[in-house]
Amino acid sequence: MAILHTPDFSLEEREVMPWLGYAMTAAILIVGVGVFWTGIVSLGDAWIRPEYSHGPLIPLLSLFLFLRQMRSQDRIEDPVPGRWPGFLVMVLATGFAVVGTLARIPDIVTYGLVIWIYGVVLASMGWRHGPKFWPPVLHLAFMLPLPAILYWQLSIELQFISSELGVALIRAAGVPVFLDGNIIDLGVYKLHVAEACSGLRYLFPVLSFSYIFAVLFQGPVWIKTVLLLSAAPITIAMNAFRIGVIGVLVDRFGISQAEGFLHVFEGWVIFIACILILFGMARAMQRLSGDRRTLAEALDLSFEGLGIEAARVRRVRASVPMLGGIVLAGGVALALHAGQAREVSEIQRTPLALFPQQIADWQAGPRQTLEPRIETVLGADDYHSASFRTPEAAAPVDLFIAWYRRQTDGTGIHSPEVCLPAGGWEMSGITEVDLSVRLPDGAVTVFPANRAIIQHGIAKKLVFYWFEQRGRRMTSDYAAKAVTVLDGMMLGRTDGGLVRVITDILPGESQAEAEARLRAFLSGAVGVLPKFVPG
Repeated sequence: MAILHTPDFSLEEREVMPWLGYAMTAAILIVGVGVFWTGIVSLGDAWIRPEYSHGPLIPLLSLFLFLRQMRSQDRIEDPVPGRWPGFLVMVLATGFAVVGTLARIPDIVTYGLVIWIYGVVLASMGWRHGPKFWPPVLHLAFMLPLPAILYWQLSIELQFISSELGVALIRAAGVPVFLDGNIIDLGVYKLHVAEACSGLRYLFPVLSFSYIFAVLFQGPVWIKTVLLLSAAPITIAMNAFRIGVIGVLVDRFGISQAEGFLHVFEGWVIFIACILILFGMARAMQRLSGDRRTLAEALDLSFEGLGIEAARVRRVRASVPMLGGIVLAGGVALALHAGQAREVSEIQRTPLALFPQQIADWQAGPRQTLEPRIETVLGADDYHSASFRTPEAAAPVDLFIAWYRRQTDGTGIHSPEVCLPAGGWEMSGITEVDLSVRLPDGAVTVFPANRAIIQHGIAKKLVFYWFEQRGRRMTSDYAAKAVTVLDGMMLGRTDGGLVRVITDILPGESQAEAEARLRAFLSGAVGVLPKFVPG
């Protein structure tokens, strides 16, 4: 039975306290929006993407969880003790906002937003009661986009897993099929298991649903844990089943089965199937534990009294920690927005379309353009791809350069360790080497680069690649991201690029000979890079 609380204020308190509560709530909302504005805008942009289209529902569901928990909350003392920890959490949250805003990485700001909300809860309810409300606050994390570097790695991994399982199902149906990276070759037709087929658009909302299910389920902890841990495997398995079914339908009835409405409809069917499986698992585990209640009885979905609980915001009393947090956030918001002018809006560089057609004795062939699908995934503001040849070299050298004006807002460099395997190339022997090249002015520069062997069938190639980060040449994409954060704060710049060179390892040729060819080409190419990827 729901426990409803009726304030027992005096007449004078009833007249004054509502206005103080409303004023406090309004002030918290205003300064919160000001401090975390760049994160809020980035959330809106992320929620447009299919993977995060469930985002707008998350705050509403978190509010439901919060008010539902309030119904069973003991009456909070007056005055509320232990509010200072909430102020400290708000200080930490504003720190995230400052770092994220100055670094031009809104994802960091959004993480700070969730921390800020938890700080407000602690400062309002005190240390005795506030920490109990971590479940609804933690649920807000499901509205946040993953950092780009984690998103792409997770997406590629899920594409591989879904492709492997999907092809296994297609073969089980008696259909001849060949898997090349994440390309499913059915002979007449080829299906590309793209980012949209990775299962992320199901995984994130299903994880959110399983979290809410576990919170609302009135039963043993082990059932809640199993429901939480099962969400990801169920989603991956059902997405692979979807890919397998599409492959069989395409083989039987043509490529139209993988396009348009039917493709979208199949996606919705799989999502609903994931939810039904979770319900079925919960029901089965109920019976296994001896719980004879219906599933509806085990879930507390009552909305009774939530309006009364929401009205209790009037009981928020003004306090030094709360006012301190509001003043701190207000000052930080003003400072951040005043400092936005520090961003370098125009970076002086030469477009890659003007990259030299001849470097020393190396002559470039026609500039190569990427497929629209690949170009969209790349997300670069400028790129150049061409093959260079010289009569003295036994094989050409392929040069690829991608440049990004901002490595933020979910954009950024995709490491070849992620992209090349997606195209069916097996990557091995990744090591860091020092490249020593002579510049046009005669000076010799030494910098690190990644060296790897890639193989596709009988074709074998040698690869050098590194990240150009505002005058630094780096081999780790994680380190490059960390440096981007610092330069965003100190320089107002987050631009950067990727340089990759590839050459064939010919039959009968040693790796050392192929490596010498790449080094010979780079001795002329490195000197012209700063014009196109500025330091």
